Amino acid sequence: MSAAFREIAPAKLNLALHVREKLSDGRHAIETVFAFCIDGDRLTFESLGEELPGTAMIETSGEFKVGPHNLVMTAWHAIKAEAKLHVGARFALEKNLPVAAGLGGGSADAAAALRLVTSAFSLDPAIAERVAPALGSDVPACLLSLPMRGEGAGDQLTPIALKDVSGTPVLLVNPRVSLSTAEVFARWDGEDRGPLGDWREGRNDLEAPAIALVPQIEAVLAWLGTRPGATLVRMSGSGATCFALFDDEAACDAAAHSVPREWWYLATFLR
Repeated sequence: MSAAFREIAPAKLNLALHVREKLSDGRHAIETVFAFCIDGDRLTFESLGEELPGTAMIETSGEFKVGPHNLVMTAWHAIKAEAKLHVGARFALEKNLPVAAGLGGGSADAAAALRLVTSAFSLDPAIAERVAPALGSDVPACLLSLPMRGEGAGDQLTPIALKDVSGTPVLLVNPRVSLSTAEVFARWDGEDRGPLGDWREGRNDLEAPAIALVPQIEAVLAWLGTRPGATLVRMSGSGATCFALFDDEAACDAAAHSVPREWWYLATFLR
């Protein structure tokens, strides 16, 4: 049996997200800034060797445990075919992030699987880069897990330097309501409110349609906005998770300790 390889699948944040238009393929043209947290789901990979080439299994655990048919397994079969691997695989996924929450959880898990397999078999990283786009619009960004500007459907990436952002305390809060990305985009009003420049002066154009579907988001945003020391409050992605950035770790921790009991939260830092 081979050695186990382990990865954190970091939570993804959209520090700003501008929707510009609907594309001919049904997706939407967006401009966004991706950032990643130091915490997230945890994934372990172990090769079963050539004696079990057709075997692939996954054990899942954690507060938001999912079933065996998930993006980790999709990613494994995709990179296995692309790299022409003739081995079996065993994964263990600790699901700490809520599902359908605007944190890129499934995409981050898939990206972590690609990184693990690349490391385990010393593959050319370009193989994972070729596979990633077909797994989801956020997977290419999650594969790198570095600050990026995303355009197109979010998969046209440009590395950016986010000055003074690495190490910033951030509090994530979710009202424990799953939210379909497709449904949120379907409720976008079609109005182009302009390009994304400085992300701090930007916005999330999906907040209004997300709130129409899950009114609790408005309460979360309002609550975060009253936390002492919060410097920026927004919803991430298509929701329903919202976040607040803090200059001070103590202020972030104090806010975390006062989160209403019925909400999920995570106090962490930006990478």
